[in-house]
Amino acid sequence: MVDRALKVDSCKINEHHLSQLRNQLPRIAEEIIGSCNDRECYTHVDYEPIPSRECVIEIIDRLREILFPGYFTRGKLDPVNLRYSLGQSAVTVFDMLSEQIGLSIRHDCFRYDQPCSDCEEQGHRLALRLLEEVPSIRKTLATDVAAAYEGDPAAKSYDEIIFSYPGILAMAVYRVANRLFEYGVPLLPRIMTEYAHSVTGIDIHPGAEIGESFVIDHGTGVVIGETTKIGKSVRIYQSVTLGALSIPKDSGNQFRGKKRHPTIEDDVIIYAGATILGGDTVIGARSVIGGNVWLTQSVPPETTVILESPRLIYKSKNKKSALEMFDAVI
Repeated sequence: MVDRALKVDSCKINEHHLSQLRNQLPRIAEEIIGSCNDRECYTHVDYEPIPSRECVIEIIDRLREILFPGYFTRGKLDPVNLRYSLGQSAVTVFDMLSEQIGLSIRHDCFRYDQPCSDCEEQGHRLALRLLEEVPSIRKTLATDVAAAYEGDPAAKSYDEIIFSYPGILAMAVYRVANRLFEYGVPLLPRIMTEYAHSVTGIDIHPGAEIGESFVIDHGTGVVIGETTKIGKSVRIYQSVTLGALSIPKDSGNQFRGKKRHPTIEDDVIIYAGATILGGDTVIGARSVIGGNVWLTQSVPPETTVILESPRLIYKSKNKKSALEMFDAVI
């Protein structure tokens, strides 16, 4: 009974202490609210709504149902309900995408004091345009899936690739976002590809130009910059960077919109960890870039670029065994 009484007293003391801490929250909240007027901080407190990241993610999920019917469909899909199911998905995507495109355009109009551009009408028109391009996007994605299967002995089926390969998810999102980017839709394409980046570890800017039969093997750490141009049947491995050279501080506007990232021609293979930088850098067709290579200059077609093999040192508790291993290497 004594222990219980002490425990109750202790709880009362803790409750009093918690009350003292909670009483400080109104002051802290006022300080946070005050910081919203600080021009050095970023805040969107306005009567005009902005695009919703959660809605964009929902749109991506719904689009995957249309891009790969039956794989990500919510429920069974068969020949009987195909027309109804895809029709319903298309209507849902149209409604959601129209709204988010309209909000993105409206956001730019108000934030940057642009003339009225009929954002709601544009939202409907561009959403419809994207849905009209779905058959074309599906065909291009099919070449990506086929190329991944043909080049990976570990893949047992096309189904395995569609369901589980991060490169296919990243490319599906990119190929949709790229269309919206080409339409001139602000903000939305980048939200899409950065969501894919957060899920797959593959960072593809929606402004990049990527041909068919493109494969990202493994994928983690891949970076493809905004003005990158990639031809057909290109394969890249994990941790490859197709990036821009560093620019002087505060000169972003000077280089914005200019070619800053490399061009990769058809049938190129780029192995893990390679870094290729610069808008003038061109990797010629059918070339092979080895792992961990750093390039800032162009490579002619049908060229192999590799690092010189490092000198390996073998250590063993058995001195004779180590010497034999070393002799075998050299």
